[in-house]
Amino acid sequence: MYLNASELKNSAAWEKAGFILPRFDREEMIRISESDPQWVHFGGGNLFRAFPAVLAQKLLDSGLMKTGITVAAGYDGEMIDRVYDAHDNLSVAVTLKADGSIEKRVVASVAEALRLDRQEHLERMKEIFRSPGLKMASFTITEKTYSSAPYMSLAAELLHERYRAGAFPIAMVSMDNCSHNGDRLLRGLEDRAAVFEKDFLRWIQDPRNVSFPWTMIDKITPRADEGVRAMLQEAGLEDTVPSLTARGSLASPFVNAEETGYLVIEDSFPAGRPPLEEAGVYFCGRDTVDKVEKMKVCTCLNPLHTALAIFGCLLGYKRISDEMKNPDLVRLIKKIGYDEGLPAVSDPGIISPGTFIDEVVERRFPNPFIPDTPQRIAADSSQKIPIRFGETIKAYGAKKMDTKTLTGIPLVLAAWLRYLLGIDDEGNMFSPSPDPCLEELSRRLEGLIPGRQGPFASKIRPILEDKRFFGVNLYEAGLGEKTETFFKELMAGPGSVAATLKRHCNP
Repeated sequence: MYLNASELKNSAAWEKAGFILPRFDREEMIRISESDPQWVHFGGGNLFRAFPAVLAQKLLDSGLMKTGITVAAGYDGEMIDRVYDAHDNLSVAVTLKADGSIEKRVVASVAEALRLDRQEHLERMKEIFRSPGLKMASFTITEKTYSSAPYMSLAAELLHERYRAGAFPIAMVSMDNCSHNGDRLLRGLEDRAAVFEKDFLRWIQDPRNVSFPWTMIDKITPRADEGVRAMLQEAGLEDTVPSLTARGSLASPFVNAEETGYLVIEDSFPAGRPPLEEAGVYFCGRDTVDKVEKMKVCTCLNPLHTALAIFGCLLGYKRISDEMKNPDLVRLIKKIGYDEGLPAVSDPGIISPGTFIDEVVERRFPNPFIPDTPQRIAADSSQKIPIRFGETIKAYGAKKMDTKTLTGIPLVLAAWLRYLLGIDDEGNMFSPSPDPCLEELSRRLEGLIPGRQGPFASKIRPILEDKRFFGVNLYEAGLGEKTETFFKELMAGPGSVAATLKRHCNP
């Protein structure tokens, strides 16, 4: 079998091989979508194909939605060629369940895919934005892209087309995994909209015209795994080999992801929206989204993930699930989540924080079938730590709670500095994951070598005082000296990372 529209007509072969097929008239969906587009999405990577695209397919299957999604690539247009055009806009979403079973679904909810670096595709996108029936434009473009002048300029240009065509309302929905993502998108567009007329900027800033709802999205979607590819090939799917684009993106006809997924969206859609609640999406007020987002990003998942990522790189792990076999690491993330995080978190009401952590610790992270790596999670850690740990430290201060009771959080912060040296616990060199501040931090830590005495305090104190990296000055927050002490312990020599972890994470 090959992944294209013609081969998909042989439904019996696909179903015999265990694939779940779309249950709607795809040709009719494409026809309606071309004339009356209602949903466009910027950034058609793994998270989109494993989650929003699957949600749309469920609505199409049940007849609750008639139009599909137009996908647009503004950064790496080659992904459109290799992933979408090569397979007639079809993809395979593989769900890896904790009990070892898998679900193979052919996803057909994408109506068209556009490269915005091609003029004819850009003109088509402008046409779509001029369409009165367009309800929403969603985004999974990564957090740093909201500061990208070229990308935001392009998005502003498209919104300007809509403004000039009749100022039709629309929701601009960031689904990226960052705090207050709707505001990030708005700020990025405001900076670029200034080149147009003043009335256009005022139009963007009025939520009755253009809304920027906050969202919280949660689904682990690692890079396409070789074991999953082999399984698909064994099932009869031939064209499964991924390739790298010139920009370094991994282009694969399939995505692999965990079963669990949450999407919480502020219900602010001036032009209406698809009934995504019927597919399991939570719609609520902004305050609730904020609480859910902080619960997940600052307490129940992301800090635990980052802790495993940092220690995993230092201890030589290649899978997050393997780390969950280490009792000291399990005790560390439980300490950070249950003991240190929960007392500072606000319960959002729609999802229980304690239950969320239970699911993360007991089912999600230990899932041996999720091929996720600490090295992937450790990427851009300088951008993540201020939120994932700094917000909890701030909450302790706001609630007059004693930060000196914290152990797990400062231990991870110290381990992060140790990780930045690029030397593992056995003394072997490794390359820290990509990070926009890696060069600066490596330069500031230059000369520090595990097992050798050195000017620890003079090197690390200026970093621990830097609010860019921790969200707070750690000394002002009462954690600077403790983090220094942990760092010295982690620097004692080979085996000191494991020993320090055991010493501070035993019952």
